Amino acid sequence: GTIHLFRKSQRSLVGKLTHEFRLVAADRRSWKILLFGAINLICIGFLLMWCSSTNSIALTAYTYLTIFDLFSLVTCLISYWVMMKKPSSVYSFGFERFEVLAVFASTVLAQLGALFILKESAERFLEQPEIHTGRLLVGTFVALFFNLFTMLSIRNKPFAYVSEAASTSWLQEHVADLSRSICGIIPGLSSIFLPRMNPFVLIDIAGALALCITYMLIEVNNYFAVDTVSAIAIALMTFGTMYPMSVYSGKVLLQTTPPHVIGQLDKLLREVSTLDGVLEVRNEHFWTLGFGTLAGSVHVRIRRDANEQMVLAHVTNRLYTLVSTLTVQIFKDDWIRPTLSSVPIANNILNISDHHVIPMPSLKAADNLNPVTSTPAKPSSPPPEFSFNTPGKNVSPVILLNTQTRPYGLGFNHGSAPYSSVLNQGFGIPGMGATQGFRTGFTNVPSRYGTNARGQPRP
Repeated sequence: GTIHLFRKSQRSLVGKLTHEFRLVAADRRSWKILLFGAINLICIGFLLMWCSSTNSIALTAYTYLTIFDLFSLVTCLISYWVMMKKPSSVYSFGFERFEVLAVFASTVLAQLGALFILKESAERFLEQPEIHTGRLLVGTFVALFFNLFTMLSIRNKPFAYVSEAASTSWLQEHVADLSRSICGIIPGLSSIFLPRMNPFVLIDIAGALALCITYMLIEVNNYFAVDTVSAIAIALMTFGTMYPMSVYSGKVLLQTTPPHVIGQLDKLLREVSTLDGVLEVRNEHFWTLGFGTLAGSVHVRIRRDANEQMVLAHVTNRLYTLVSTLTVQIFKDDWIRPTLSSVPIANNILNISDHHVIPMPSLKAADNLNPVTSTPAKPSSPPPEFSFNTPGKNVSPVILLNTQTRPYGLGFNHGSAPYSSVLNQGFGIPGMGATQGFRTGFTNVPSRYGTNARGQPRP
């Protein structure tokens, strides 16, 4: 094969990750996060050892919250890395979706940990082991202090946005009801309790409170089953807190339109459709690119005499207030219709002799037939009084002739007769050989429609 002397060697996956980590570590803002990450690892190591020595599954469930704090620190580093990266040819919209993916992965892992705790707790109900409370309370306060210090010291932009944009958890709703009751008694606490509480701080305090109750009940009554109950409560609170965030970040990854901006988008699209020169707005699609970033694309059909740049400027100006990353495609209305054939017609196509022609019967041929209808009408007579616009109104019917004679002989001629003979006949005496139409038995029947018995016209 060809040998490329000056070709750059391809980096491995580990080499690429190392290069990107050095890029993030070069920023001074990342040093604080790296320091908290190192302290978090040390704290997790001590907590796991104390969980093993105390044999407490409730402390293990609370330790998983500290592991979740480590995931949140990694997400914060990814957020700094996204701000440093520029859009490329592969990632034309930038790298903001990496933040969404990090939040989604962190919340899903926390829920998996909660499900693992629920499974272990169900097994412990069958055989409850003995719980040692020597380091249970110490581990609780160490984990509580570090979790609160991490959450309040570092501004984690992705998780802060998700916690505010996602729907409230059941724990937040119950605490909000309790806060309203307290503020009704003491109005001065409304500035502290009434706003939406941080779900991470709330779950840290609730988990620590459950462990304190567990410690007291075990010390007083040696009630070891309360440790399992506390583990289930912490797991349920963790699952209920992380689930709304997973749903919100998952919808962002699926490129769905945020529900709170649908009304504003419809209003802007109606305004765009009323602009001068705009005929139609179609194929619109708007989605959340990242946290707080909305992207979209739209096709605009304009008149042939409209200015494309002017319409593009007006459409972009209207939609840019809400959609930061916008793609607008302008195309003019085309009135030109394609021809049926673009090649000259061959000579043999117009030659009738070269084609098979099916002869069609003439509709006037039915005038020479002898109809046997009960109410015949002349072809030249005017149409009936109530004529409906039916498809076969003006088409002469196909009349089947009935030449069969009846076996009894009353002197009637049951064959078909012309219209003129039918209308001019009277009633004949049976057996005399007289013939008449089979319409009526009266001899003074007028031969013209619209006259009375005396032959005079009706009024």
